[in-house]
Amino acid sequence: MNFFEFLQGNWTDVLDATVAHALLVLQGLGLAVLIGVPVSVLTYRTGAPRAAVLAVAGLLLTIPSYALFGLLITPLGLGSGPSVVALTLYALLPVVRNTIVGLRELDPAVVESARAMGMGRARVLATVELPLAWPVLLTGLRVATQLLLGIAAIAAAVNGPGLGNLILDGLATAGTPFAIYLTIEGAAGIVLLAVLFDLAYAVVNRLTTPKGLGA
Repeated sequence: MNFFEFLQGNWTDVLDATVAHALLVLQGLGLAVLIGVPVSVLTYRTGAPRAAVLAVAGLLLTIPSYALFGLLITPLGLGSGPSVVALTLYALLPVVRNTIVGLRELDPAVVESARAMGMGRARVLATVELPLAWPVLLTGLRVATQLLLGIAAIAAAVNGPGLGNLILDGLATAGTPFAIYLTIEGAAGIVLLAVLFDLAYAVVNRLTTPKGLGA
């Protein structure tokens, strides 16, 4: 039996794992945005708090994946809980860094013009600063997504969902006739998701970024 015949026999399992992998990544990314963007907005103007936030987010990214997933088992158990939390922590640096960079690189004259028109701080942020910083923020989301797609495979080690289970099954059955097929299915699924997500971000960038502001 060749690889394509093997895939034909279990393609539904591969599809389910691919969907679960994508959803896991989106959950982690979504939580990182909900946490990272407000923190960035609160600290991007101040030196020490901004440096501290970036340092903490950078430190989290340096923790080895297996170690972080393992540490989260004690408070969160096995399954989706530690998987989502770990991915959220890993996504914080690109989200926070790009949000801060995008906001700090804005032309001060544009912001001052908005204030001169009588806009309050919150309105300036919502209608001027964040929209202008959007291309840089979107790039951060793009980087975070690609990063999480690979790390999410480690979630299988804590009984998390996704394509990592196919890879882990392949490695666990090394030496059997179809072990390599399972590993290839998992790896190929992640590569396919990376391509699809990247295309989606390109479309979103084109549709939401005014001409002249594209990242």
